[in-house]
Amino acid sequence: MNNDMTAVPHYITSAAALGELCAQLKDSPRLALDTEFVGEDSFVPKLELIQVATDETAAVIDFPAVRGESALDVFWEIVCDPASQKVVHAGRQDLDLFAVHAGQIPKPFFDTQIAASLVGYGPQVAYANLVQRVHGAKLEKAHTFTNWSARPLSQAQLAYALEDVTFLLAIHDHLSARLSKFGRLEWVDEEFSRLETAVGETRREPQARYQKVRGWDSLKPKSAAVLRELAAWREEEAKRRNVPRGRVMRDEVLLQLARHPPRNLHELRGVRGIHGGEVDRHGETLLAVIKEAVELPPSAWPEVPRERKSEPESVGLVELLQAVVKARAMEEEIAPTVLGTTSDLQALVEAKGNRAALDLPLIKGWRRVLVGNLLLDVLDGKLAVRVDAKSGTVTWSPYPILPSLEQ
Repeated sequence: MNNDMTAVPHYITSAAALGELCAQLKDSPRLALDTEFVGEDSFVPKLELIQVATDETAAVIDFPAVRGESALDVFWEIVCDPASQKVVHAGRQDLDLFAVHAGQIPKPFFDTQIAASLVGYGPQVAYANLVQRVHGAKLEKAHTFTNWSARPLSQAQLAYALEDVTFLLAIHDHLSARLSKFGRLEWVDEEFSRLETAVGETRREPQARYQKVRGWDSLKPKSAAVLRELAAWREEEAKRRNVPRGRVMRDEVLLQLARHPPRNLHELRGVRGIHGGEVDRHGETLLAVIKEAVELPPSAWPEVPRERKSEPESVGLVELLQAVVKARAMEEEIAPTVLGTTSDLQALVEAKGNRAALDLPLIKGWRRVLVGNLLLDVLDGKLAVRVDAKSGTVTWSPYPILPSLEQ
């Protein structure tokens, strides 16, 4: 594929042009995909551009220009064809938008950011950084803050957008080779499955959205029930009006209503952060939602995790485990945070005898094999952790069996 970005990009603005492009994309074994969208003023981000590339061609599709055209249905069929590999970079939002418009998550997919984190490029490596490290090419950043909803788009903007897929397939080849060399193809498949689950959760039931409100776990169970119902109402209202959730009601206002439920319109108007017009339009509905939640029996209240203060000895254990994780990560050329975060280690330490109930990637799949079992053995006193006097590196070994003191 021609990587000369001074050439005029293949810009698709009509059904006829999209049909011609689909004929070129059909039966391609893999597609590089990216999107440009605007998300500040709508519930679902507004899709503006779709960038697509194969080994033979590349194009920028003006989504508003072709939306509603039958050729777009053909394009979605190609994108969702299970016979083709979809290659993205940091693709959670892209996959979510494709799922909204195509009706399903395009599979199988390969996320180069995730793959790069498993073969020595560090966590959440930026696309431009990866391009430079793999290809030696430096991408321009002049249009990072472009308003992609504005028309017409300049040739420079289109060229910038097209760069996001120009190098993806070559990077895919490079990372696939490294994953195979290191024996980590199964690892990356496991990570892609986790990403697919995460994308699916963005469209989960409205009544599950309350757990996305920062501070929800500080509430008492009864108040959490109120928050759950209010967050579900906000979700449906934002979707109906096609505005961001915060435009309907901010998180801190939901928390205030959950902690101190108003009993009438007068009290509702006294809540800071609620506009009088919102009370006029939805006050009675809000009071009804709150009243119904308050009257729920305890059996219907959400389970709220107890806040646990870290014991002094647990802080030391977490730091010990961090040293082991860093040493293991260095051996395997993986960023430590890819293996486990500080909060993961804290949860592992505090779980003590109830580790089987933990839902931590750290003790599942490839992470458990690589480092999880090692950490469990350290916590169970089966391994001694020490510093090598010559190299200064952290090492571990089984505790020596001491001779019995019994005669």
